[in-house]
Amino acid sequence: MSSLHKTKIAEFQSILSEPLINLSVLRKLCFNGIPFEGGIRCLCWKILLNYLPTDRTLWDSVLAKQRDTYSHFLKEMIIQPGIAKVKFGISREDVTLEDHPLNPNPDSRWNTYFKDNEVLLQIDKDVRRLCPDFSFFIKATDYPCLLIMDPENEYETLRKRVEQTTLKSQTVARNRSGLTNVSSPLKTSTSYPLNEYEPLPSGCEAHWEVVERILFIYAKLNPGIAYVQGMNEIVGPVYYTFATNPNSAWKEHAEADTFFCFTNLMAEIRDNFIKSLDDSQCGITSKMEKVYATLKEDDEELYLKLQEQNIKPQFFAFRWLTLLFSQEFVLPDVIRIWDSLFADEERFDFLLNVSCAMLILIRDQLLAGDFTVNMRLLQDYPLSDGDVLPILKKAKELRDSKPNL
Repeated sequence: MSSLHKTKIAEFQSILSEPLINLSVLRKLCFNGIPFEGGIRCLCWKILLNYLPTDRTLWDSVLAKQRDTYSHFLKEMIIQPGIAKVKFGISREDVTLEDHPLNPNPDSRWNTYFKDNEVLLQIDKDVRRLCPDFSFFIKATDYPCLLIMDPENEYETLRKRVEQTTLKSQTVARNRSGLTNVSSPLKTSTSYPLNEYEPLPSGCEAHWEVVERILFIYAKLNPGIAYVQGMNEIVGPVYYTFATNPNSAWKEHAEADTFFCFTNLMAEIRDNFIKSLDDSQCGITSKMEKVYATLKEDDEELYLKLQEQNIKPQFFAFRWLTLLFSQEFVLPDVIRIWDSLFADEERFDFLLNVSCAMLILIRDQLLAGDFTVNMRLLQDYPLSDGDVLPILKKAKELRDSKPNL
């Protein structure tokens, strides 16, 4: 470890040990990259995502309350319905004239169960393919959820729900607009069969199963948006960061902490996932247009070239902005970008700066390329020397060049 890095760690430790953390100073430090050592990044993200207050004396009570709340969510939304399903499945007590599996009443318990299954199937399919070139998510967590894995608790787990669902013969795909499409399993399921991964020993669960649980609970608590494909790409890096915390006391609670940080982050970006808001001022279309508006200010020649080739920002910026670049770069690079993104007070204005920086840094290739070449460049971004730091440096230059309004 270099002396420069040791100094950086000491700076973070100093500010994080203050009884009342100076958020402005912390943001400036975090913007230039947060050290992994000692769980510093995990702690900083929790503060930057408004999970932990700047008053250190409140941390223990906040964490205890939130983690207890998450345990209640597990019991209420997964364990208790699972126990009821097992019991009702045996005794058939809930198949009554008033409520039965074919009951069309939207308030029917069975109707809710089947709708939840549709959402769960999409979540399950997406989390199994999370970071496919990265083995972390298929490995067993060091801290399986004791409430879920309790052998005394006979109930239908999310894994069993997926395997035993009455929709086995179809793959239900919840698309970007939140509508439900039913497609042939031969077209969509063969790449990610349910038995793709070898089963883990009894009492173990894979990291992707933890992520699945987080997303399912989020969908249950937020029925207005539920789950939309791509949310898995947002929660994945947050969970990975917390689940690899070198501080085991924090690592043990990675699931609950991830849930609340993800929920807070989604509160800021959820409009990007709601199709009915696409053309509104707060929708994703407006944000994509701002990418080109910003590019026109910073590099008009490149802007005109892309316009001339009819390369619309929707062709590439939709994924960049909606998923916060999580599909453009490998996970360690995504995490480094998110250090700066979370630290910036105007974090989603900075998102536009990063997008423009990415375009400007490959301007020579774009100016020389035709439509086909340029589309390939933009949809599979060429990272020079495998380093995102030049992108962040350029984005900061673009941000700082703008007058403060």
